[in-house]
Amino acid sequence: MRNNIFFIALVAAMAGFLFGFDTVVISGANLPIKQLWNTSPWFHGFFIMSMALWGTVIGALFGGKPTEKYGRKKVLFWIGVLYTISAAGSALAPDPYSFSFFRFIGGVGVGVSSIAAPTYIAEIATSRIRGRLVAMYQFNIVFGILIAFISNYLLQGFGGANDWRWMLGVEAIPAILYTVLVLRVPESPRWLISQHDDAKAAEQILTDLGTENAKEEIAAIQASTGHEVHHEPLFSKKYIKPILLAFFIAFFNQLSGINFILYYAPEILERAGLAAKDSLFNSIAIGGINLIFTFVGLYLIDRTGRKNLMIIGSLGYMLSLSMVAYAFYAQAGAAFTMSFLLMFIASHAMGQGAVIWVFISEIFPNNVRALGQSFGASVHWVFAALITLLTPVFLDQSKGLLRNDPWIIFAFFAGMMTLQLIWVLTKFPETKGVSLEDIQRKLGIS
Repeated sequence: MRNNIFFIALVAAMAGFLFGFDTVVISGANLPIKQLWNTSPWFHGFFIMSMALWGTVIGALFGGKPTEKYGRKKVLFWIGVLYTISAAGSALAPDPYSFSFFRFIGGVGVGVSSIAAPTYIAEIATSRIRGRLVAMYQFNIVFGILIAFISNYLLQGFGGANDWRWMLGVEAIPAILYTVLVLRVPESPRWLISQHDDAKAAEQILTDLGTENAKEEIAAIQASTGHEVHHEPLFSKKYIKPILLAFFIAFFNQLSGINFILYYAPEILERAGLAAKDSLFNSIAIGGINLIFTFVGLYLIDRTGRKNLMIIGSLGYMLSLSMVAYAFYAQAGAAFTMSFLLMFIASHAMGQGAVIWVFISEIFPNNVRALGQSFGASVHWVFAALITLLTPVFLDQSKGLLRNDPWIIFAFFAGMMTLQLIWVLTKFPETKGVSLEDIQRKLGIS
């Protein structure tokens, strides 16, 4: 395994690929399902579009406990099972209610994966490359998003009126592959120590992973775990700093409008003046830019650090969102709007997108890391679900509150990103190149 730490991290990060594919594939099925079942905007927003996100909320809220109790590896395996069931069930669903149920199941998998995968990768990585390895989870998310957009485009018309079923069902293929591969990865050494006090097995895994001075690493982990003999609950005064940091990075992540744009990309682009087929094709451009600039973030996160990426991303958010708001207000045209939407995606990919899962996985101590990751992921997904639920109501062509003024939404997001920049400059700590145990001390927890 010494030469396979990248492979092990990549397998765990494949949960992110399924995360990205599962959450965005619905964008291609959005309009066909709306026409097929002819439901109200509220029903469509809640049961069709945001049901997976409510499953994600449940998975994020309650996924921390099994990840702590049963181990990172077992939970990663069952995530693959959930994705497989969801893909097959959604594709075969005969009505909107069964469809919503299977989308909910997939959402649970997404929520739990946003806890287990970053936590696992952070715990097997060295401090020197931890940022890049954990950021592979985000890279796989955006790769999954891009593949979902391409898949939707290629499958449009493939099955006639049922092409949306093919769009959703094809996810079962990578889900099964991931489920098989995850059986080959080792358990987290930090989990073995903090939950089972199995230093011998943990040392062997660290040695196999190529950790220099594995005995010293074990001693540091045991020392940090020793401070937690009484296992104080997560929501206690002791952990207030990481709790607030996790809350605000997740809160601002969604108040950038990223899921609003990814989920409703075809509809937003149609509003900007692109034909339906062109808007679906241009969704691929959004996915491509997302992937390219995630590479940039992946390259820079262990070089320039987490804080600098957050600052650069915040500035990009502010400019791009302001210009998209202006484009809709002044009806500046599809090309103008599209260029700044792409700038927004680039800003997110190399900033918040690259940093969020790395940062949350780093700031909590070993004994509560999965629970802390669960908290941060829950905040992220609650706001994602609320935004996805409310968007059809605001944008509905006949009765939507902002049907004639969509620019207001983008102006609101631009204002929130100004607040994010202030928070990053005043409260955000740098964690680049610092061991997990030293971060604990840096935040005044130990």
